[in-house]
Amino acid sequence: MHLYYSETGPASAETIVFLYGGGAAAWVWQPQVEALSADYHCLVPDLPEHGRSAHIKPFTIQGSALLVADLIREKAHLGQAHVVGLSQGAQINLALMALAPEIVDHAIVSSALVRPLPGGMGKISPQMAAAIYRWSVEPFKNNDWWTQINMKYSAGIPDAYFPQFRETYQQMNADLFARILVENQQFRLPAGLERVTAPVLVVAGNNEYKAMTQSVSDIVSALPNAKGYLVHHPHRMSLAQEHNWSITTPELFIRTVRAWLQGQALPAELELAG
Repeated sequence: MHLYYSETGPASAETIVFLYGGGAAAWVWQPQVEALSADYHCLVPDLPEHGRSAHIKPFTIQGSALLVADLIREKAHLGQAHVVGLSQGAQINLALMALAPEIVDHAIVSSALVRPLPGGMGKISPQMAAAIYRWSVEPFKNNDWWTQINMKYSAGIPDAYFPQFRETYQQMNADLFARILVENQQFRLPAGLERVTAPVLVVAGNNEYKAMTQSVSDIVSALPNAKGYLVHHPHRMSLAQEHNWSITTPELFIRTVRAWLQGQALPAELELAG
């Protein structure tokens, strides 16, 4: 099985692989790909059960990491890539580095949850998660007004992306929703991270859940060559907007990627964690 992927930029340039969060799609990386593909070879895979990789089942973090590793070995320049992951994509990034540290040149791990959230969500079963979907999502998924409200307040996605968000949202089903939620909530630091030599930038929004900001310290402690930062956004933002800062503040995210990959000073909005 091979993941579907989009590819832009010079084939001979250094490769960046972008990994989005569960339930999202490649379009969330549009600002980064447009800005960086002049200088980098950019690969954005559709994850299992998402987009044009919907036929690859089931979605799991470990299974996704295995398939992303295959993509890097086959399509990245010299079989190695910089890997940028957000949310569940950041969890996949950690699993990837533990699995195959030799294929990751630099990494950015943004808002990767490795601790349980309050309220026992880490113990949620697939059946419970599917029931949540059928009760709270399925009856409203074709309602544009409700979809736009959900996009704005639950996901923090700007209004300009409504057509893309709606299409992605309508592709969701109870089984995939359950797998995404359970995989996200039960993910913990994988064994093998001590073998990772790549420089890793670990970040989260300053006002995200405490478990998320604490996860930054946990991840940095597990990696030999990592630095942890909290992002202080220039404008007041909701938790969802902070979490999805790659699309709510794309210019800041792009500056952060360039600086980290090029060994330059990080933007002033990033403050060392701890």
